[in-house]
Amino acid sequence: MDKVTVTLKVFFEEPFWIGVFERTAGGELSVCRVVFGAEPRDYDVNSFIRSSYRKLRFSPPVAAVVKFEKKNPKRVMREAHKQTLETGIGTKSQQALKLQQELKKTERRAKSRLEKEAEKERQFELKQQKRKEKHRGR
Repeated sequence: MDKVTVTLKVFFEEPFWIGVFERTAGGELSVCRVVFGAEPRDYDVNSFIRSSYRKLRFSPPVAAVVKFEKKNPKRVMREAHKQTLETGIGTKSQQALKLQQELKKTERRAKSRLEKEAEKERQFELKQQKRKEKHRGR
């Protein structure tokens, strides 16, 4: 059975508070970025996780080295403290977010191109209709 871990890092990135969810499953890392706006309190983050976790759109998975080993609880506390002092997000997370951004960008461009073509076709049909009406002497 694969072990799935989810971590949330909340940090301040001018001018908003950002949350980065990192989901690791089966040796693959997926990331989702959430903008909180004002500084979220613990209960705000907790309620957000409970209500909106299923709605989050994670990036496509990126290969990641995952090590699961039992650690001393004191060491875990020290590492958690170090992570709270760090700013920014990890390089793997950045890659996953960049990949998600690129996918959204290509989808948006394709959709926009289709909309433009449809509008051009509609304008052309209107133009042709007006020409026919003028030709008929109306």
